[in-house]
Amino acid sequence: MKLGTKGRYAVMALVDLAYYGQGKPLALTEIAERQALPISYLEQLFLKLRQKGFVASTRGHLGGYTLAREPGTIRIAEILEAIGEPLKTTRCENTSEMGCLGTKEKCLTHALWTGLGVQMHQYLHRISLADLCERRIT
Repeated sequence: MKLGTKGRYAVMALVDLAYYGQGKPLALTEIAERQALPISYLEQLFLKLRQKGFVASTRGHLGGYTLAREPGTIRIAEILEAIGEPLKTTRCENTSEMGCLGTKEKCLTHALWTGLGVQMHQYLHRISLADLCERRIT
């Protein structure tokens, strides 16, 4: 299982915004520079994050992005879901009748990977942006 670039970049950018923004708008160029992320990729991510209500944008000379919610209320799992990067640990789709093996059968390790996915989701749902900013994750 691997978390994709989209998910990692979105979390990194929002943590940066929470930590350095502190309620004032930040330009994406600042975030991109600090986090060594491509600006074009951030622009796409922030469009989606704005549509999903995680960030607000301000136009003008001193414009940029701010968090639309308090950092303590934004969970990492929510960010990943909002940008379409769910944690997937099995080969089969939840909504499909087809199992892992390309038939209606599930592989012998299906329950293991499903359980791992549940644990990861619960873990990431417990962690907020504020937790990361205040380094409460060990």
